[in-house]
Amino acid sequence: MRRPSALLLVFLAAGTAAAEPLHGIAMHGQPALSGDYTHFPYVNPNVKKGGRITYGVVGTFDSLNAFNLKSIRTTARGIWDPEFGNLIYESLMTRSADEPFTLYGFLAESVEWDDDRTFVQFNLNPKAKWSDGQPVTQDDVIFSFEVLRDKGRIPFSQRLNSVEKMEKVGEHGVRFTFNDKATRETPLILATSTPILPKHAIDVETFEQSTLKPPIGSGPYRIKSVSPGERIVYERNPDYWGKDIASKVGFDNYDQIAIEYFLQDNTLFEAFKKGAIDLYPDGSPTHWTRAYNFPAVTNGSIVRDAFQPQLPTGMLGFVFNVRRPLFADVRVRAALSLAFDFEWANKNLFDDAYTRTESFWQNSPLSALGNPADERELAVLGKARDRIEPDILNGTYRLPKTDGTGGDRKVLKKAVDLLAEAGYTIRNRRMVDKKGRQLAFEVMTQTQDQEKLAIAYQRSLRLIGVSMNIRTVDDSQYQSRSGTFDYDMIVKSYPSSLSPGIEQVGRWGSVAAKAQGSFNYAGTADPDLDRIMDAMRLARDREDFQASVRAFDRLLLSGHYVVPLYHVPQKWVARWKRIDHPQTLPLYGHQFSSWWDARVQ
Repeated sequence: MRRPSALLLVFLAAGTAAAEPLHGIAMHGQPALSGDYTHFPYVNPNVKKGGRITYGVVGTFDSLNAFNLKSIRTTARGIWDPEFGNLIYESLMTRSADEPFTLYGFLAESVEWDDDRTFVQFNLNPKAKWSDGQPVTQDDVIFSFEVLRDKGRIPFSQRLNSVEKMEKVGEHGVRFTFNDKATRETPLILATSTPILPKHAIDVETFEQSTLKPPIGSGPYRIKSVSPGERIVYERNPDYWGKDIASKVGFDNYDQIAIEYFLQDNTLFEAFKKGAIDLYPDGSPTHWTRAYNFPAVTNGSIVRDAFQPQLPTGMLGFVFNVRRPLFADVRVRAALSLAFDFEWANKNLFDDAYTRTESFWQNSPLSALGNPADERELAVLGKARDRIEPDILNGTYRLPKTDGTGGDRKVLKKAVDLLAEAGYTIRNRRMVDKKGRQLAFEVMTQTQDQEKLAIAYQRSLRLIGVSMNIRTVDDSQYQSRSGTFDYDMIVKSYPSSLSPGIEQVGRWGSVAAKAQGSFNYAGTADPDLDRIMDAMRLARDREDFQASVRAFDRLLLSGHYVVPLYHVPQKWVARWKRIDHPQTLPLYGHQFSSWWDARVQ
């Protein structure tokens, strides 16, 4: 970010102080809702609150601290949770699910910034208070960022990397002045991606430790009971400070929320069939087609909803750990990607229900698929354009379609030719390097569906002399090994939004590649990827932003860090009829925190 002069900073600060504070901010353009909006357009503002819901998840938990490294994947759901809602802790602003990246007032009732985004000032709502009745203060905000910087895990520990100073302004304002590491996304990340914690109720000395002590938060719920690893129950805080603010109308509709834990998904589904669980998000086409022939479905007690959000597909795939020397050569990764026979797997495992994913932002204007790189994008790429495969650069790239036999000779020959370029050859039906060592690796899987896919992949690889072992592990081991990058290959999903930014740095950035607990599963540490991610986050208009995301998409595709799998355009949720939801679907799809108990209506 270009830094303005000191004189200009003074001028901007003075001008902003005199301006009317903003009710909302957008990454690009202006918020869709005016300052007098009464609720988000996708909620039911007249819903009657009450009743209860029970969610089910696969896994375990041993802590109520969601922000330290020890509890990175074993924290109880609901504390700080994008799926079930942030029930305990809250952010300064909240995101609208009906706009690409727009935030509205929350703990901060208004916000101020300058056009160059050299600073942002959050003005706290004077009504905001903690569950013990104490007010949310400027000191709480500053403390939260500092303790997470010093004691928290990635990405919370990195939030202040772009901040030159924090300071209190007036009675309710907290101003963040940025340094040269900041991007245009930085103010929005501070606003919505960091929990505000109560300074008076946090022991800094023990913050790095796991704990089952119920926390004090500003959110709509308090913890009622905890059974470690099995169940956590939240109850509504009747004195919740934010129940009437516009960005909270229509949300948090249950008096009680319970989250049950299961060791396996099939056990969770059986609990759902019996009515012990109220919702079952289903990601398997075969399961969605075949598993709902029991009485509660046929008599109408269970409803199956198919939602179609207006989002990019994202990417699901087998991820290469390029930290391993075996996968350092892009030609090896490209060859092994070719060997996966999607057509066979789709037909034999999934009744042809899936569509092949060929871009990280497929089905959106941000995708490189079908779009040749224009001059604006080429300028963003710079010399990195020379690394991009020609068909990916000109938009004609498509993954090859096999004959569906599981052993298409034409496609497998391309894989063998690429491996030959990388120094491998087939001897005695084994793909070996110049020293006679077989090309062999292990894929770590977590579910039966992942294991089935891996077996299909294993079969194809065996035809060209590549040995792939499959190791299916329990949730605890999976989380431990994935957090320390202890695998050759892993199956992971990369959800995509219409406003990619800081989360990409966590997935693909050089710094994240070395940080245990980060989401850089592939281990990429590439200056070109880092530079393009900076361009995405510095873009001032929609055209430059789109060009930078497409450029990033091309670099990821040409890097062959992932063996692309598949997607379905819909999101499926089965629910007992006692749970209902708004009829309007936002851009980003359904939000469970806006659903309600139909029995109390």
